[in-house]
Amino acid sequence: MAGPVTLRGERVVLREATEADVPRIVEILTIPEVAQWWPRETEDGMRAQLTEDQMTTWTILDGDDVVGVVQAWEETEPDYRHAGIDLALHPDWHGRGLGTDTVRTVARHLFADRGHHRATIDPAAHNERAIRTYERVGFRPVGVMRRYERGADGTWHDGLLMDMLPEDLR
Repeated sequence: MAGPVTLRGERVVLREATEADVPRIVEILTIPEVAQWWPRETEDGMRAQLTEDQMTTWTILDGDDVVGVVQAWEETEPDYRHAGIDLALHPDWHGRGLGTDTVRTVARHLFADRGHHRATIDPAAHNERAIRTYERVGFRPVGVMRRYERGADGTWHDGLLMDMLPEDLR
């Protein structure tokens, strides 16, 4: 993706993550309520993600507090060009609309600034909180991906593929 980008939502500021953010991001990702959806995250793994060409990682800021992380990746093959989003929010900030604002802000950026015609997101099929958040923004269920990812418990879990077109964004 292009150089450092800061995005502003209604309530959140998304600042492109740096090496200095890695300990806080991993701290959030290893909280049990978050780690069930983001298992086995490490500082080394997060550092590697910060340097991936096709991905951008932002810290989610509520005021000066880093309260989560959001990532966008881009498929650049012209015949399949689209983008995807991943989100993790500290449980102490759940229920405040920050996740919805974050996803909406990133989706708007991917459509308006990056020129994508479709965005995807793929929560665990049993992650009801995330699915409700994504539906509020305009994502629609496309299908269940059976045994899509290995969960924190070591067993395979289904994922829900959701997508959104620019005209679906709310």
